Amino acid sequence: MTTTPRLNYAQQAPELLKKYTEFQMATRQSGLETALLDLVTLRASQLNGCAFCVDMHVKEAMLHSERPLRLHHVTVWRESPLFNERERAALAWTELLTHLPPHGVADADYAAARAQFSEPELAALSFAIVAINGWNRLAIGFARAPGSMDKLYGLDKAGLA
Repeated sequence: MTTTPRLNYAQQAPELLKKYTEFQMATRQSGLETALLDLVTLRASQLNGCAFCVDMHVKEAMLHSERPLRLHHVTVWRESPLFNERERAALAWTELLTHLPPHGVADADYAAARAQFSEPELAALSFAIVAINGWNRLAIGFARAPGSMDKLYGLDKAGLA
């Protein structure tokens, strides 16, 4: 737990925040399924240890009618029967791009992703992963408290206070 007050990056760089938000929103309008993007943002946030974003993306997914059990299973998606092949490919790709292997992404891993996603879809998925990883770094670096933006983002409607 941090005790040092952190600056409000949104106030200090409003134009950059605006552009980054536009970028992130564009990933949500890419044509990829909302449920898939919810899983991806949650998994990347878990991998990065971003409490603010895990909290946010669980609530978003609930508002998008995601089943709670699937959200609990995201951490064990490889063993869980609750995800289809496309979702599994997206989660695997998320893990690869979030924690890049030391020698790059193997051809077999790329082929597994391409088996489930068209070229435009895989590009959009990759940008969505880049976006959430950036948000995670901002939230962690500036110690955003979980739930602190719920009312502003409408996440209080998830009923998970």
